[in-house]
Amino acid sequence: MARITYEPQAAEQLTRLPNAILRRLAALIERLEKWPEVSGAKPLRGNLAGHFRVRTGDYRVQFRVEADEVIIERVGHRDGFYED
Repeated sequence: MARITYEPQAAEQLTRLPNAILRRLAALIERLEKWPEVSGAKPLRGNLAGHFRVRTGDYRVQFRVEADEVIIERVGHRDGFYED
């Protein structure tokens, strides 16, 4: 079982989401505790190599894994999600 932690930016982004989306994302993030047996996780490429993403509908969760810890880095809508 992996431990889930949040970057400050991700925690802030979660507070701005509607409750219905927040519930879906909470279920998705809960699945990440079973890392690496998580279906649907995709490795990112380019300057985000070493990071992963999972999605639910139009929303994405970007994370990285360090030892037995899954660190949630970003949460948001797919529009412009990968742009800085």
